[in-house]
Parts: sequence; structure tokens; C-alpha cells
Amino acid sequence: MTKPPRAWQRMLSGRRLDLLDPTPMDIEIEDIAHGLAFVARWNGQTRGDFAYSVAEHSLLVEQIFTRKGGALVTPRWQLAAMLHDAPEYVIGDMISPVKSAVGPGYGELDLRLTAAVHLRFGLPAVLPVPVKKAIKEADKVSAWLEAVHIAGFAVAEADKLFGAPTPEVIKGLQIKLRPPAATRADYIERVQQLLSEITI
Repeated sequence: MTKPPRAWQRMLSGRRLDLLDPTPMDIEIEDIAHGLAFVARWNGQTRGDFAYSVAEHSLLVEQIFTRKGGALVTPRWQLAAMLHDAPEYVIGDMISPVKSAVGPGYGELDLRLTAAVHLRFGLPAVLPVPVKKAIKEADKVSAWLEAVHIAGFAVAEADKLFGAPTPEVIKGLQIKLRPPAATRADYIERVQQLLSEITI
């Protein structure tokens, strides 16, 4: 009888996170922030001396969501925007063509981890459709900015892939390339701020 493969990962906090059956009690924001600060977007194929991390991307998506979200902009849903890519702290970031090639397994793993992360921080396991849609729209704007400013895409190509953002939405937004420790600290600070603002 063969031994089943190990499905857990030890986190720096000391937690053991079962990737196939994650529980909210094994999720810590410090682990998420650390992992995301070291995971590169675009498979690291970006300009600059530092990788553009998923943690930095998440900070930008939350900014865009806050600008665009209208009545949905509450600390609870801003937190959801901050955590929209949280599972990538343990499963990494794959560009869309690779996700398609891998098949549904990656998506199922992502959904289980997302639900556990949401429950850990007081969010519904599955977000309401309007919230999820608004976060996805902010995600596409962020992807457009990243594509054009650091990933080598022409504007026309980015428009075709992600949709052209309106000038007022992207005005003043910056793509930041900085050491992971700085991004990690800002990610934790922003999540903790939003948690303190959520009222039951």
C-alpha cells in the first residue's frame, strides 16, 4: 500500500496548511503577505530591478476597486479586493494561458483556498456576484496598467486583452517596483486597517 503524498505545507508562522483541505485556523495574514510579496506577476517578465509582486498588485487592485466600486466600497469588500489573489501565497501565480492548459484542478484548489481565507477574515466563503464582478473589473484595470508600463505590451494589445480603462480611473495610479519587505509591510498594514474598520 503506497503512502498518500504530503498535501500540507509548513508556513513561517508554524502553521501547517493542508492545500487540499485548508482550514481557516491555519491561515495567518503574515504568511499570506510574505508569500505574496515574493510571488512575481507575469512570471517575472517585467521591467525593473524588482519583480512586480502579487502583494503589490493586490494593493493596486484595492485602490482601483475603491475608485470604481460605488456603493460596494465598504471595508468588508475592500478587504475582499485585497485578498482576491490570496491563494497564490501557496500555489503561485500562473498566467492565464498556463491555467487553461493545467485544467480545472488549479481552479478547484484556488476555490478551496479562497473560501478558507475568506472565512478566516470574516468574509463569506463565496462573494456576492456584484462584489466579485467589481473586483474582477479592478483586476483587469490593474492588469492593463502592468501590461503597458512594465510587461512590454503595446497599448492596443493591452486594450484588446484587458479592455481600455477610462482615464479618470487610472489617473495618478503608479506601478511600484520595490523590495518585497516594503510591500509585505504595506500589505499587512492595509489588511489590518480594513479589519479594524469592519463593523458587524
